[in-house]
Amino acid sequence: MVYLRVLIIILPLVCPTVVLADIYRTLDKDGVVCFTNHPAEGGELVVKEGPKETPAAQPRAESVSSASGNSWMYDYADRYSRANKLPPALVKAIMKAESNGYRLAVSNKGAKGCMQLMPFTSKRFKVSDPFDPIQNIEGGILYIKELLTLFQGNLVNTVAAYNAGPGAVRKYGGVPPYSETRGYVKRVMSLYRQYAFAD
Repeated sequence: MVYLRVLIIILPLVCPTVVLADIYRTLDKDGVVCFTNHPAEGGELVVKEGPKETPAAQPRAESVSSASGNSWMYDYADRYSRANKLPPALVKAIMKAESNGYRLAVSNKGAKGCMQLMPFTSKRFKVSDPFDPIQNIEGGILYIKELLTLFQGNLVNTVAAYNAGPGAVRKYGGVPPYSETRGYVKRVMSLYRQYAFAD
């Protein structure tokens, strides 16, 4: 990724005629980062064609931490994700969407902690105290890893299953037609793209 960024910066200086189009970055349904010169839904402008106009300021990636002092939890999630060979951006996006990193969060359905683990999920992954951020993050990451394996690396289905349960995703052969789940998947994937780009 570092080499690609360097190439994008140096290429226009060395060969200015090569890059004469806007370049957009998108994330396909399998989580693969793609670059194109065609604007696409959800695409992010990464290289502007030239100095025809001053490019508008790009919105900053939504911060993974807040004033509540929870940045250490995101740092821990990053390290534990990498140790489990998961993309940290995915875990951080899920944590942000689930609870905004609030360790004492409780949903109206009974999900608890910063990764919003249901009681049966906590039990399966040996999370004895769902309000202990370390236990909760570790349990959430192990669950995400299990879902990624179950859905053969498909990030969208994994995210949908984290919200609606794997049974619903299998039943519908993809994202279930629940408005909550569809909105959740859209938000998590948007956050995921922001965090992956920032990494």
